[in-house]
Amino acid sequence: MTAEYELFALRYATRQAQRHEHFIGGDPHDGPMPMDYFVWVAKNADRAVVIDIGFTAESGGKRGRTLERCPIDSLSLLGVDPATVEDVILTHMHYDHVGNFHKFPKARFHLQEPEMHYAVGRHMRYRQLARSFEPDDVCGIVRLNFDGRVQYYNGPAEMLPGISLVPTGGHSAGLQFVKVNTRRGVVVLASDVTHFYENMESYRPFTTALHLDDMLEGFDTLRAHAASPELIVPGHDPLVMRRYPAPSPELEGIVVRLDVPPVQ
Repeated sequence: MTAEYELFALRYATRQAQRHEHFIGGDPHDGPMPMDYFVWVAKNADRAVVIDIGFTAESGGKRGRTLERCPIDSLSLLGVDPATVEDVILTHMHYDHVGNFHKFPKARFHLQEPEMHYAVGRHMRYRQLARSFEPDDVCGIVRLNFDGRVQYYNGPAEMLPGISLVPTGGHSAGLQFVKVNTRRGVVVLASDVTHFYENMESYRPFTTALHLDDMLEGFDTLRAHAASPELIVPGHDPLVMRRYPAPSPELEGIVVRLDVPPVQ
């Protein structure tokens, strides 16, 4: 019997944006379309696994993002102490997914190897591609690798019983999504394979792109790995906070449970 996890999305930041900013080619019906920022936690009696670790106040602030709470300090709301976390999954190396690596003193970081090659390679001379990365974050993960604390993958993998990784690329060279076995089935945490439900549903990828074909095929890959579309959770959509319930009244608007069916 495979391991089963409770699964949570913790919202730590937001930005005000317009629809045309979220679809390659723009949008004919432009208007407000805010973006939320999340970290995710899979936990059971044996372990807590943190999936992506957010941005820092400095890196988010210079990009005009509104940091509402430190995502790592806020793990305590779920009974998770970052000092004891042993496994952190990085879906990719963009600033808003890797910025707080230094707050996990014991963790091993799980990353697709092509993502690191991309982040330190020739493409970073292009501002359009490099702007999503923070050099200090990239150097920090390089140093952790020298300390033996980065586990690299080159393809799909079962990272732990009940948690598996699936690379897709497209948005970034080594982007991966995460499958987590829960009481409602295997939930597919898309991360930036689809920022919003609408990107995937309309086959209109997000505007930060390395390979458009991989982004489009990534939507198909998400569906192929999900028993039902409602098991796919996008990486930045405020609708996640409306569709899923909070674990307690005190956490309303901050944390939702993804291991239970959506409420709307």
